[in-house]
Amino acid sequence: MTTRFDEIIDRRETNAVKWDSRKEVFGTEDLLPLWVADMDFTCPPEVIDAVVKKAKHGVYGYPKQPPAFYQAIQGWLKRRFNADVPKEWISTIPGVVPGIRMAVEAFTKPGDKIIIQTPVYPPFYSSVEDLGRHLIKNPLIEENGYYTMDLADLEKKIDARTKMLILCHPHNPIGRVWSKEELTRLAEICAKHNVFIVSDEIHSDLVYEKGTHTPFYTLPEALSQRTLTFIAGSKTFNTAGLFSSLAISNNAELLRTFTQTAAQFGVNHLNLFGIEAMTAAYSHGDEWLDELLVYLRENAEYIINFLETHIPQVKMWQPEATYLGWLDCRGLGLPKDELRKFMIEEAKIGLNDGASFGEEGVGFQRINFACPRSVIEEAMTRLKQAVDRLG
Repeated sequence: MTTRFDEIIDRRETNAVKWDSRKEVFGTEDLLPLWVADMDFTCPPEVIDAVVKKAKHGVYGYPKQPPAFYQAIQGWLKRRFNADVPKEWISTIPGVVPGIRMAVEAFTKPGDKIIIQTPVYPPFYSSVEDLGRHLIKNPLIEENGYYTMDLADLEKKIDARTKMLILCHPHNPIGRVWSKEELTRLAEICAKHNVFIVSDEIHSDLVYEKGTHTPFYTLPEALSQRTLTFIAGSKTFNTAGLFSSLAISNNAELLRTFTQTAAQFGVNHLNLFGIEAMTAAYSHGDEWLDELLVYLRENAEYIINFLETHIPQVKMWQPEATYLGWLDCRGLGLPKDELRKFMIEEAKIGLNDGASFGEEGVGFQRINFACPRSVIEEAMTRLKQAVDRLG
């Protein structure tokens, strides 16, 4: 059955990083880009209509967030996560990564220790190290492609200088949705040692089983008072270029400190069109997202089945969330640098090299499967032909 997501949309020469940066990133334009985390699908029609309407007005002055903006957010969080979030819990930030950096600046000092759970999204590393904080790794435990938190190791690594943990929830690149039990235990350890938690929940809408994602701010108040959660519609509705995200906390003083820090650095305003897009998406995007999740899940299943049938040396675990697959290529027996070269020069597909997510990612590649099925089919065919040539 043909769906709205089967359409091939030519993004070349549109200043799309994913397509128009192939030469800089991979050294060639002769490959299929399946790397940077945006989708090759158009936004929901309601989002497009809202942006076009605002564009036609012709005056693009400084915007404010109207009541409808907050009502849309609150309605979305209630419908998707059964979360009651007062307007007073919400602040704005142009992006989740700038938000994480502002949280580091607001709640830690140079020399403080900050924990991340690896392998993980590369900006987590730079958000700590660029600001002069000391990075502590709490590697996840992997068993047959399934990852869990190593909470015993976490507690061992916390000392008096440890001030923050940055959580990826759902996790990029491994696709885990942390259970309420896992989050509770994590929060208990951090509360015991007075460690602040920053929860990056930008992929929280892209969960394949409804009701499995637990927003951190919905945990009991004793565990969530020293936490700050970031969300955005950018991954969900493919609006990353509109630079509009949200920070949520049930601690008024904490949120005020964060907002003041963001204002000091001039990153407390949203994009004019981002406000319109977010309002429309959170008001009308449910049906579109439900259809998208079915399509994405089937894309992931296609990859998994193809690998099992044709390329057993490469494996992928079914992600619980996100449109990112974590390909275990260790069975190919290629050294780190040779694996990346093989994907680019032989398979001619542009993936994120696993090593960029930390040393625990060596031997892995991250694939973005948020594209038409025919593109995934072509990518898998290219990969099979390249592996066959390895002998």
